Amino acid sequence: MKQSKLFTKTRRETPKDEIAKNAQLLIRAGFINKEMAGVYSYLPLGLKVLKKIENIIREEINAIGGQELLMSSLHPKENWEKTGRWDSLDVLYKVTDSLERENALGPTHEEIVVPLAKPFISSYRDLPFSVYHFQNKFRKEVRAKSGILRGREFIMKDLYSFHSTKEDFEEYYQKAKEAYINIFDRVGIGELTHIAFASGGSFSKYSHEFQTISSTGEDVIYICKKCSVAINKEIIDKQKECPECEGDDFEEKKSIEVGNIFDLKTKFSDPFGLEYKDIDGNRKPVLMGCYGIGLGRVLGTIVETLSDDKGIIWPKSVAPFRVHLLSLDQNQKSKEIYDDLIKKGIEVLFDDREGVSAGEKFKDSDLIGIPYRIIISEKSLKSGGVELKKRNEDKSDIIKIEEIISKID
Repeated sequence: MKQSKLFTKTRRETPKDEIAKNAQLLIRAGFINKEMAGVYSYLPLGLKVLKKIENIIREEINAIGGQELLMSSLHPKENWEKTGRWDSLDVLYKVTDSLERENALGPTHEEIVVPLAKPFISSYRDLPFSVYHFQNKFRKEVRAKSGILRGREFIMKDLYSFHSTKEDFEEYYQKAKEAYINIFDRVGIGELTHIAFASGGSFSKYSHEFQTISSTGEDVIYICKKCSVAINKEIIDKQKECPECEGDDFEEKKSIEVGNIFDLKTKFSDPFGLEYKDIDGNRKPVLMGCYGIGLGRVLGTIVETLSDDKGIIWPKSVAPFRVHLLSLDQNQKSKEIYDDLIKKGIEVLFDDREGVSAGEKFKDSDLIGIPYRIIISEKSLKSGGVELKKRNEDKSDIIKIEEIISKID
């Protein structure tokens, strides 16, 4: 991609109506655009990152047997009345058309996936299975002030599993937990992310959250110094010992919730009569689990935790490009290197802009945060090659042109 053709531009000024670092940097770097409080559009650079996060999630969920589908965003009112959540869920957007038909804009998809699955489940032989999708969600969020971490419209991966026995559910739940650990490792925040016990609400004694340590986080967790498992602040008064290892020495940290998993039991099976026949012909309710990850929340958390005073520092796994190629009035040689990298399958953002100073190009490169920066200038060519710098390091090196691939791959 040639930067001169990129329709978005970087900004020097910080948006005055944004207090969250993730939104400030992503807007300034040209990754997102704010439409209103809690609602953002993803621009070409931002969408590339979002899709890479999505593909990592897809690979890990497919690996544990998840089947991808796409459910509707518009939900019939009667489904939500069956579960009792039409009047009890305060974040639910309700819409009425010209014929006075009432529907909901989906904040979650239990009310769709259960009746969807019901015609396909009759016997224990039809179980277990799991389905998931990536879908826009809508929630009447009162505190839409944390950039893309807390939105009124956002993209979420939700996975639902269906089981005949508690043992089968627990086995899959553990697989999902391990898949989540892999996901957060692969997107670059694994070392900062802890599994946290939280209240299961009306579903079960506990649910599990995946909390990433961040000084700007809205949550507070207590990390067990013995096993690194955490407890959410909401249950710390009741749970004096670590549920994992029974340790009682905790460290308090602020954090961002990037995912959660729940044991739904028969909470949503019962209202829709979702049942199966066991081996003896007895009808029993289907057991369910729910597993969510907010894609924008993961993206925003990466920016909150992996950035400096110059801009974003993308992990290689989700960066919009592998290389930021900067030409300092050496466009012919730069074009040759650019073409060669493209032929070798390396994703490159080529800053070929003319009339832009070297200082401006360096600032933009730091702000955008691509992992590797290659600078081609008269000075570097006289020294025998190009200047290579990693975004997360201060020093740079002059390397030979033929060494580029080995250094960045």
